[in-house]
Amino acid sequence: MTDRWRVYANLATLANALLGVGAVVYLLAGNKLWAMFLIVCAIGFDGLDGILSRRSPAPASRFGRVADSVADAVTFGIAPAFLIAVHTGDTATWQPWEPLALVLAVAYLAAAVARLTYFTTRAHHRPDFLGVPTPQSVLGLVVLLLFLDTPAFVSVLPVGVFVGVAFLSVMMVVPVRYPKIRRGNPLRLPMAATAVFAALALVPLQFHLATGSALYEFAYGASVAFLVGVASYYLLGPLTATRERTEEPTRR
Repeated sequence: MTDRWRVYANLATLANALLGVGAVVYLLAGNKLWAMFLIVCAIGFDGLDGILSRRSPAPASRFGRVADSVADAVTFGIAPAFLIAVHTGDTATWQPWEPLALVLAVAYLAAAVARLTYFTTRAHHRPDFLGVPTPQSVLGLVVLLLFLDTPAFVSVLPVGVFVGVAFLSVMMVVPVRYPKIRRGNPLRLPMAATAVFAALALVPLQFHLATGSALYEFAYGASVAFLVGVASYYLLGPLTATRERTEEPTRR
């Protein structure tokens, strides 16, 4: 008999991967904001597949873990690498930095794939993560680009972007414990609010708002709240990581 929860979880995984591919297509078409929005939406499906999988009466399968990690590699590895390397706006500012942008894009992708490989092969049974998980890392990248690249709430600042990308890449592979955002974790509600603020920031910005307009200021305020939410995970996450050593294997 077909396990419907496993089927639903696999469909969520597929949606995650397709949104990642869509983000790359939007980037190549020159729309970085829509690409970032699709990546943020994919994070929801990434969380949903785990919820659906845990409802299955059958034990977690290796296929599910591998498929989920492949989808994550596309959406939270390849698509962010394109975000870092492809600059169709402010080309005069970015052109001298393109070689370095490409190097850091490859480094970010390598760090993302390394942590996903480690999780799939050795750490899927842990109650927490070692290093920042790829969805939270890409949220950090989106915040970074909102303020320093598109729409550049501060200014177009390639050096600031590169320093931030290097930091995000390192944080994915350092052996610091970060929590899985599940029921009972104190960061669960703040991180859900962070996802909402991300959408509230990215959707209005698609319409090329005039600087200083009411909707622009709304998007800016949502972006600041988004920034605070992401920073809270990086700073407070290690303090909320569980001290248990084992738990039921889950997909990621």
